[in-house]
This record gives sequence, structure tokens and C-alpha cells, in this order.
Amino acid sequence: MRSLDERRPEGAEKALLPQAHGARMEKSIGIAGGALAAAAILIAVSLALAPPAGVDAQDGMPTAAEGPAASAPQVSAAAPGNAAHAQEEVKGAVRAEAAAYAGGINGALPLTEIFEMVEEGTVRVEVRRPPSITTPVSGVGSGIVFDQRGNIVTNAHVVDDADRIIVTFLDGRSYNAEVVGADPFTDIAVIRADRAADGEAKSRLYPLRLGDSANLRVGEQIAAIGNPFGLSGSMTSGIVSQLGRLLPAHGAFQIPDIIQTDAAINPGNSGGPLLNMRGEVVGINTAIRSQTGEFTGVGFAVPSQTVAKIVPVLIRDGGYRHPWIGVSGMDIDPDTADALGLEDTRGFMVMTVVEDSPAGRAGMQGSSGTVVVAGPGGEEEERPAGGDIIVGVDGIEVRRISDILIHLQRAKSVGDDLVLDILRDGRSTSLVVVLGERPASISQAVPE
Repeated sequence: MRSLDERRPEGAEKALLPQAHGARMEKSIGIAGGALAAAAILIAVSLALAPPAGVDAQDGMPTAAEGPAASAPQVSAAAPGNAAHAQEEVKGAVRAEAAAYAGGINGALPLTEIFEMVEEGTVRVEVRRPPSITTPVSGVGSGIVFDQRGNIVTNAHVVDDADRIIVTFLDGRSYNAEVVGADPFTDIAVIRADRAADGEAKSRLYPLRLGDSANLRVGEQIAAIGNPFGLSGSMTSGIVSQLGRLLPAHGAFQIPDIIQTDAAINPGNSGGPLLNMRGEVVGINTAIRSQTGEFTGVGFAVPSQTVAKIVPVLIRDGGYRHPWIGVSGMDIDPDTADALGLEDTRGFMVMTVVEDSPAGRAGMQGSSGTVVVAGPGGEEEERPAGGDIIVGVDGIEVRRISDILIHLQRAKSVGDDLVLDILRDGRSTSLVVVLGERPASISQAVPE
């Protein structure tokens, strides 16, 4: 096979996961649903390096595990019991009032109330690993309380290869946690702090409400909460900058339908919530685009639609089976469209079809020749041609590969039929593909 970098299309996006100092970086490209999106991407583990034991990264004070959270309101020494009870009543009333307001039609809350609604459902995730040359020994990420059984959602890359996971709640109480399930293809993991769901501790679990990321609009205000650089319970705000982005995932595949935001996200934010102005989780913060590892105005989050689909399966089965087509190719650009005599630039041209894949069994055809087009500097270059051009999936127009991947992610499962509208030799036709299970890596999909 040719170098993967040689397949990079125009406008390929580079992204850098928020990283710790010394974290590993590696090149990857993305295939999701079996379609090759050729882009060179830098990725690194998104954790803030953990502070020494007993020291809070924020201000050098004792950690929450050793005493009350530094940000916790002070209560009267004269009547601690009554004050604490009154304090809980006030906090409960604030949550109830905010939730009622948020439930209204298009009700938008001020950031202060959103923070009070969700701060107890956002946790600190500390990870400890065995010594390694390629990954940090320890680090800090974020997580979201999903239910009252102690299940917490975070990023898969946050807990990858963890020897020990410690979850710390707003009140300073810490619990050991274990991985229930992880899906590297969407960078989602579920961890469980069992003791946090026992007896009196269960009353401290405040599951956050999932919103519908499909309702997001570019320009809409959002907020992010997490533990950037270990600074627990930090909130930032911004807008939805764009929707439907692609990010690299495990084994050279890509995560589709990603939310782009300008809300500040830094190392330690990974796994924390991206919130709409009703206090609903619309995404899981996962990455930034950066050359330095620090925020430069472009952050990314896995959408809540994906979370709602993947997480219950991870809790039940420990893993998730992704649908797969089994092709690689490129988006149609103006030069290729001109060379092929196409009317416009919509569509995804199939270059190769994996042998015995769903696409191969359906009779899809890859490139059989080349065309000559003008290169960036005016020089001539050859490009693959002759392959099927996918212009629709289940009646939905395909402009580029992301349209296929988003449809697979949102609406399809292994074993489902997928109707592909294609152009073959200038004629329109359709194929029905029975979706298979995505292989664990590209090497398994395309044998050497």
C-alpha cells in the first residue's frame, strides 16, 4: 500500500489532543465505517500531569481527599450540623429551581446557575500507570456522573492502560474506580466507583442530564467544565464554532459528527461536559487543535448523540460493535470533477475495496485507472479514477466522506442494510450493503 500521508485530501484537518508534558504523539489517519479519510493527524494523551501526592495542583493546598474541598462554602463553627443541613437545603433548592427553568421552552440559564446545577455531577479523574517511556505515569482528567449506580463517563484515552483510577467528587470524597467498558473508536469510556453508589454515599451522586446535540447550531453559546492543569471545577464558556468535524480515533479510524468550540479546553479537561445554556450535556470534551499542547481557540467534543448511543452498550457489554463498509477513497474535488467530466464536486470516490468486506460482497468497485490533473504548483499529477462514486446513503445526499460517517454513527448498527446511490461509468445505480463489524485495526482490514 502507498503511504497513508499520500492520500491526504485538500483541507485535511490537523488536531492535537490536549496533552501532558512529555506525552506521546503519533501520526494517524482516519477511517470510520470503513471509508478512508486521508489526513495526517497528531494525537497525544489528554491528561494534565498529576501533582505529587497530597498537593493540589491548583494552589499547593492539601488534596480534596485529605480534607474539605477548598472551594466548599464555610459553615458556622457554633452550629455545624444545622448550618450544613441549611446549606444542603439551599443547594437543593438552587438545583430544583435551575432544573425547572432549564426545562422550559428555549429556557436559557445564566452561567452561574448552570455551574451550580452541574458542579456536583462533574468529577476529577486521577489516573496512575506503570512506568513507561511513551506515556505519563500519572495524570488528571475529568468525568461526568451518568447514573446513581456509580457509572461515570470519561474519555477512553484518559483511562487507557490505567493501573489505578481515583474519582474525586465536589465534596472532596474520593473513591477507587474501575473501567466498565471503553470504545476507542469514539474515545468514550465508562468507569464505576462502586463505593460511591453504596448507602449514604449514593445521595451524593448527581447524574447530569443529556441534551440532544442534533439541535445545536453554529454560534450557539455553550460552556465547558473540567480540571484543566489539575485545577478542579473550572468553567469556561464560548460558542459552537462548527459541527460535523472528523477527529482521529483508534487504529487509523475517525470519530465523526464532532463539535468544534472556542470554549477554552486544556490538558485535564478531557472527559468533562460541554453544556448548552439549559445545563444539559451536549458533548464530552476530548481534543484541541494546537502546536504547543495548549488551547489556541479550537477545541473538540464528542456529541451527546454519540454518548447516548454508546454508553448504555458499554455498561451492558463492556464494548461497542461499530458498523463497517470496507472501502477507502477520497472526496471529489474540482480538479478531479473536471477530469472525470462530473457536473459538480459532490460525492466520495472509492479507490480500494477491502476483500470479503461488506462493500466487496455487495459488488462495489474501486479505482481501475488514473486521470491527470493540475497540481498545486501547476505541475501535472496522476490521481486514481474509475471507482464507484458514492453520492447518497439511504436517500441522504453525500457531499463528502463525513456525510457517510455521520449517518453510520447516528443511524446504523452492525447487520443493518445500507442503500448506496453511486455513479459508475457515468450512470446512476444503487447497491445494498449489509454492514459488518469494524475490524480492530486497519492492518486487519487491509492485509499486507
